[in-house]
Amino acid sequence: MTTYKKLNQFITTEMQMSHVYQPVMLMELLKNKGQSSVNQIAQAILDKDPTQIEYFSGIVKNMVGKVLTRNRGITERSGNTYSLIGSSELTSNQVTELIELCQMKIDEFEANRGDSIWQHRRRGHRPVSGSVRYEVLSRAKFKCELCGISADEKNIEVDHIFPKSLGGKDDLSNYQALCYSCNSAKRNTDDTDFRIFKSMYDHREEGCLFCDIQSNDTKRIIAENSLAYAIRDGFPVTEGHTLFIPKRHVKDYFELVPAEVSAINNLMSEQKELLQEFDSTIDGFNIGMNCGETAGQTVFHCHVHLIPRRIGDVDNPRGGVRHIIAGKGFYEDKT
Repeated sequence: MTTYKKLNQFITTEMQMSHVYQPVMLMELLKNKGQSSVNQIAQAILDKDPTQIEYFSGIVKNMVGKVLTRNRGITERSGNTYSLIGSSELTSNQVTELIELCQMKIDEFEANRGDSIWQHRRRGHRPVSGSVRYEVLSRAKFKCELCGISADEKNIEVDHIFPKSLGGKDDLSNYQALCYSCNSAKRNTDDTDFRIFKSMYDHREEGCLFCDIQSNDTKRIIAENSLAYAIRDGFPVTEGHTLFIPKRHVKDYFELVPAEVSAINNLMSEQKELLQEFDSTIDGFNIGMNCGETAGQTVFHCHVHLIPRRIGDVDNPRGGVRHIIAGKGFYEDKT
């Protein structure tokens, strides 16, 4: 059998994948005439991992970008693009000199701090085997056991609950499934067992309307993610009135954990865009929730309302949600 036929057969019929690593490594070898270093292959895998870009994009926007833009006035930001203020005034020699100065600062910092500046990116132990990884992720239903995001949305890793640096064992009882972001944020001295969150997210209550929809009336669900789902309101205030509901049985908005709030907000943003895309008459929205019987709550499973508004749907829209108490919607502007 020729090399081509052997590789073709392996790739098309024999390759069993738990990740993208095998085809990425083969691609790298094929591109480099059959030979690549470990670092070259690792870089190729890194290039295929969007969570790495996500991680460092967060650093750019929330850390270094803020320092250079807000604090120092060196750069400016428009959307996802940063610009160096006054860059058009620099000559090519000045650009080269400034780049060299930046490299000198990097070299000095690395000389003073050594490899410790990257220790938070290193796991310090051999990779977990594929079969063990599958068992841990399967046990977690392929979701992060802290934030609840699914493996379809973000890469899920196997984490040592009791860190290796503190003597933690390579044992199934010491493993939990965390998404890349949650695992990166967890320090190597943190021995928190986040598996309790998974059981919390799975909580449903018999007889609850919004719990029952998830298993008995799924056709009503128009969108969902790991922790929340959306349905059209059964008694809409306006056309397109949509409810956003955490999958976990939780009484009201104030009992949601941050991951659930984020899941609801993501769905709401998506639905808002879709509603406006397909209905050009929508000119605004009301967002709200009822928390407690006194506030009008009748189904005691948290749900957030998104109510599309159109010009002329009421005589005078001023005051918006203030109209929930009669006579309080209109007020005199004393400014």
